[in-house]
Amino acid sequence: MKRYVAVLALGLFAMAPGGAKAQDAAAGEKVFNQCKACHTIESGGPNRVGPNLHGVASRKAGSVEGFKYSDAMANSGITWSEETLDKYLADPKSTIPGNKMAFAGVKNEQARKDLIAFLKKNS
Repeated sequence: MKRYVAVLALGLFAMAPGGAKAQDAAAGEKVFNQCKACHTIESGGPNRVGPNLHGVASRKAGSVEGFKYSDAMANSGITWSEETLDKYLADPKSTIPGNKMAFAGVKNEQARKDLIAFLKKNS
């Protein structure tokens, strides 16, 4: 009986409005389609308008060889974690004022979580 109640409670929690869904790297790959015009993700991939993002999770911001970063990004002192990626992807311009990424951000929280899962998978 206790097990039944625990399973039922867990199910109700998962269905509750505002309940966070797990990160989904496959869904994040679809979100990454927005990024493909400027970034590559494959290991050893080229820089484009933006740097290659393979290995971005846990990398120091502004550190991809051969990419010319803005002073703001190069001197941000940020190491990309789930938290810093989430904040930056939500609003790049206010997170690192003066950076040159011309992207308004991913406003949908679940889409950002999924995108971060995809970036981590490719790191």
